[in-house]
Amino acid sequence: MTETLGLGVLGLGEGRSIISAGVNSAAWHVACLCDTNAALAQERCAEFGLTRYTTDYDAMLADPVVDVVGIYTPDHLHADHVIRALEAGKHVICTKPFIDDLSRAREVMAAQQRSGRQVMVGQSTRFFAPFIRQRAHFDSGALGDLVTIEASYSADHRWFLNKPWARQPAFKWLYGGISHPADLVRWYLPDVSEVMGYAYLSANGRAGGLANPDTYHFVLKAASGKIARVTGVYSCPTVPAERDSPMTCILRCDRGASQADYHELRYAWKIGDQAAIESFEAQRDYFFRFGGVSHHAGEYQNYIEYFARCLAAGETPKPDVAEGVVTVALMQAMDESTQLGRPVQIAEVLARHELGDLLAR
Repeated sequence: MTETLGLGVLGLGEGRSIISAGVNSAAWHVACLCDTNAALAQERCAEFGLTRYTTDYDAMLADPVVDVVGIYTPDHLHADHVIRALEAGKHVICTKPFIDDLSRAREVMAAQQRSGRQVMVGQSTRFFAPFIRQRAHFDSGALGDLVTIEASYSADHRWFLNKPWARQPAFKWLYGGISHPADLVRWYLPDVSEVMGYAYLSANGRAGGLANPDTYHFVLKAASGKIARVTGVYSCPTVPAERDSPMTCILRCDRGASQADYHELRYAWKIGDQAAIESFEAQRDYFFRFGGVSHHAGEYQNYIEYFARCLAAGETPKPDVAEGVVTVALMQAMDESTQLGRPVQIAEVLARHELGDLLAR
């Protein structure tokens, strides 16, 4: 039998999807679960037929059976948890956003370099069927050269505010939500250099106890001059899915256009007089295994299996540490633009933290 990778999961609320991914993948086995809430750890063990858990992160890091740590804790804890895993000699998969500000980016990068271990940012949307298809279609050259991208993620996430930490000042939808469409833009336009946007805290968000905005509109510009749009709204009702997808990415190219829609498992394209709408509905049970569409374990299984293939081939999985840090710089530039009321250069943000060399990679 092929040797499997031992997965340790930290943070068992948001980590529920990667547990499902691990127990259903032939490339992995779930070696240990970890959460400060012992009752939740016991619940997850019962749910997935597991027995090993701990409330002590250091104990999990000391476990030789754990090869890779999946980090699904609140955003502001990621840097510390990533560094500790690397220092313990573990590979790391960290959910987005990689870190919630850049003050510890150098420390994280240094820990990764010292360890020689791999780190992948879990930008799960890249591993979802319609977006995989859209990327392959674009890479084939059939759509031609990219002209612009429009990416959005808008959902009625008032239910999410039942999590006490989501109402703390450290939580920002800019990082928890906008990180999806912002990453999709950077996937196609890695040279995004400037952003301008506005943010607003809605009455619904204020009533729910949010400390930061829940409504965003941004325009991004790449060094090449190409432009993109990113939108996110998180405390308002949504229109029917037949009319608008809560998460979507539109590519407008010089020979054709395409649109990938998330919850609808749908991909549409038009090139000349040819057009099609492709459905991935047959994969719904693979991607959405529980909790409606609030968890999406199929994406996680796709990305942990991609991670395993990269380790076996000695390749660096993407997004890696450097790409993850620049995406955080983009989001920080977005945040600053909404506060300053002017465009902000990503290079400005990176230079402030002595990270300017990342733009050359």
